[in-house]
Amino acid sequence: MNVDKIRKDFPILQKKDPVTYFDNACNTLRPTQVMNAMNEYYEEFPACVGRSHHKLSRLATEATNNARKTIQKFIGAKKTEEIIFTRNATEGINLIANTLSFNPQSIVLSHSKEHNSNHVPWLRLQEDGVIKHETYDWSSDVFNLGKFEELMSSKVSLVTMGHTTNLDGTTIPAKEVVRIAHDYGAKVLFDSAQSVPHHEVNVKKLGVDFLAFSAHKMMGPSGIGALYINEKNFTELDTFLLGGDTVSETTQDSYSLEKPPKRYEAGLQDYAGMIGFGAAADYLKRIGLKNVEKQEQLLNKHITEALIGKVEMIGPRDSLLRGGIFNFNIGGVDSHTVAGLLDSAANIAVRSGVHCQHTWFNKKGLDGSVRASTYVYNTIDEAERFVKEINKLIKLKK
Repeated sequence: MNVDKIRKDFPILQKKDPVTYFDNACNTLRPTQVMNAMNEYYEEFPACVGRSHHKLSRLATEATNNARKTIQKFIGAKKTEEIIFTRNATEGINLIANTLSFNPQSIVLSHSKEHNSNHVPWLRLQEDGVIKHETYDWSSDVFNLGKFEELMSSKVSLVTMGHTTNLDGTTIPAKEVVRIAHDYGAKVLFDSAQSVPHHEVNVKKLGVDFLAFSAHKMMGPSGIGALYINEKNFTELDTFLLGGDTVSETTQDSYSLEKPPKRYEAGLQDYAGMIGFGAAADYLKRIGLKNVEKQEQLLNKHITEALIGKVEMIGPRDSLLRGGIFNFNIGGVDSHTVAGLLDSAANIAVRSGVHCQHTWFNKKGLDGSVRASTYVYNTIDEAERFVKEINKLIKLKK
């Protein structure tokens, strides 16, 4: 893999003084190929999909159908109908929360490193008396399957977990979690916003029921994502939003729903976003997710070995367990101050604060942290620049 060649596809990295972009867990950069695919829709066939009987509409329909097929293949789904386009992973999780049947005795089980998107919807359902929410305390470096199974029972209706956490980059043993959950009759939903862009995910091999992810974390456009629904679960889900394109027939007093995926995609959609999403998946496929994973591990290993013992790390000390995420604090220095200095002094972009992980930080009594997150277009030179600037800040603190 030629990282220098990949970087040429990103206009922002071709500037005279390019940013060292280490905020990829929040939002990735976009290559020209994705922007060109979206512009083609706006310039060549900016029409409705599946509604109108003219050439422009047929071209738009073909392009979005191809994008859905690309996403299906990218995650190893069996059918295109199992891919529901959403605004993002958050909407996908909320779709399941609002359409899956529960009873007041139902337990929904998640873990203690959940993003707010896979935490707050379940708190809301518990608040409304719909479910009981329980949490696996993931406090060790490695996810403990025995401890997880101790929480399982026939009362657990849904296991919903962040596949890879945005806090420290650790990943659950997904296939084993699915197996155990299914043994107890529970369905499984994965928040895969941080896993699908970084390593190979095959929903058929995992056996997962539902899986949500976002385009903007895998070099695609903002405001578009996907929810995988295993076709065997279609009959068990209600509808979420209703309106145009979700129904095949209506009268003054009745309506008939379309088949999936249309029944879950109400109104005009972000067609350019769908097409850009497909282009991003194609781009990643050409690079190869194994190459993506290898590059992230290389960079994280370099940063970790240079800074371990100098900063207060969050997560396992073994960089191989943390993917592309290096989360830390410089003792006594506010995380936003560190991020601001990196930005102003060295043009290095990182994330600071609680990373939509308020629950975890509140439990630990921490105000926040600095999170550096790498991706396939980042380089060793950038990692060294980051380490150099952190060492400067450490000396200033002294």
